[in-house]
Amino acid sequence: MNRYDEDWFENNNSSFLEYLRYIYKILENNYQNEYVFKNSFLNEILINDIISGDSKVFSEFRIGNAVADLVLFNGTSKVFEIKTEMDSAKRLDIQLKNYRTAFNEIYLIIPESKSKEYTYLEQEIGIITYQPNDLEKFKITRKATSNETVDPNVIMEVFHTNEYKGLVLEYFGSLPRMTSFNQFEKCKELILQIPNHILNSYFISIMKRRQKQVAIAKKHYKEFNQISLALKLTTTERKELIGLLKSPIKQTPYVLSTA
Repeated sequence: MNRYDEDWFENNNSSFLEYLRYIYKILENNYQNEYVFKNSFLNEILINDIISGDSKVFSEFRIGNAVADLVLFNGTSKVFEIKTEMDSAKRLDIQLKNYRTAFNEIYLIIPESKSKEYTYLEQEIGIITYQPNDLEKFKITRKATSNETVDPNVIMEVFHTNEYKGLVLEYFGSLPRMTSFNQFEKCKELILQIPNHILNSYFISIMKRRQKQVAIAKKHYKEFNQISLALKLTTTERKELIGLLKSPIKQTPYVLSTA
């Protein structure tokens, strides 16, 4: 900041909030990194569903040996993998292999300039292109094919203890005799017996219950919506964050008391 934006540091009226919004605008126009992709996708595509409470969205959702950039649960499950201009497709095959085990629809979000590089992907993979300067920034160039078959072994690894015990109790009416040491295997034996399409529905509803309502906004400080999602900020916590960022960059020097 001292090297590139000295004026901001010297200006008595500048706040951290204003500076971060300035930086975000530069990134959005010239260097669309993963944060900009995610934040823009939230603001342009997902925000109405999130605010209404109909959908729950996770940022950085671990599944098997991969971590998905964005995952959405409503009546179905969708995973969104982002590849920016700076990313390679080196791990994409492994990521997609993992995503197929748990999600109904898979989408790849890429810059419009790189769309031809991913045409080799299977037709089941949906493709969304990003062009920040267009009025319609995100366009679905290929719709994903829905797959409602999930891998119970993978789903079990996603569930928390209270979630898989709750599922067994709800579906079978009681829990098996078990201890803290074998409860995972005992419950897994039962969950493997649940018809796959029903387990898929349970997975979606349990994930929706897990994710609390996060504070994101349609109008004010939209640059910080991805931060709110990643940190799972409540309305109060988001207001506190924005309040702190409104502090002036140029702080009054601290003077030691000589009394």
